[in-house]
Amino acid sequence: MKKRPAIVQLLAIMAKLRSPKGCPWDRQQDHLSLRRHAVEEAYELIDAIESKDDQEMAEELGDLLLQVVFHCQMARERGSFNFEQVTRNLADKLVRRHPHVFGKTKVKDVDEVWANWEKIKKAEKHGTKHQRDSALDGIPKHLPALLRAEKLLKKAHKAKLLPPRSKPKRTSKAALARELFSLAAAAQQHDWSAEELLAEEVKRVETALRRKERATSTKH
Repeated sequence: MKKRPAIVQLLAIMAKLRSPKGCPWDRQQDHLSLRRHAVEEAYELIDAIESKDDQEMAEELGDLLLQVVFHCQMARERGSFNFEQVTRNLADKLVRRHPHVFGKTKVKDVDEVWANWEKIKKAEKHGTKHQRDSALDGIPKHLPALLRAEKLLKKAHKAKLLPPRSKPKRTSKAALARELFSLAAAAQQHDWSAEELLAEEVKRVETALRRKERATSTKH
């Protein structure tokens, strides 16, 4: 008897776990109850990558894949989408967003690759509820504050919503790391959360930048 491909077996196992005679815990879950698990698994994968442990990396990739399979099974049960659709959508998107590989588009460097990617992504979402009218759209709202700040700054500079970067003062990564840590320690001394403070500031800056963007587009 021919052994089933591993992915087919995995999908069957997940369906069994969610069936009436399956696992009570698995049956009890929904998309919302699992949302934090995907984040945790992603961070565990990062730990494995940084430790350069291939065995651990393979295991953590499996745990992350479990989250995908779990959500697909729940969606299939309510007649929304399934694993096949998710993987097909991904395959089509990769081909569509790499016209320099699968088409005739020519690029000279990575910057042009990213520019094309963003242009194609914007066109894909045009006319949908996910349409990106602002250059600042597309930053996940649940990112940690520091990551969100970095992405906001990157997008704002690309859109010329911020002045060109000036030449930085001479420093080192270690010195900057110590400064960041000291700021977190200072916040803690006041019984404040550095994460929450930065999140609030990022939100304030983003609001101001969006206001500036709208004013600029109105003038044109």
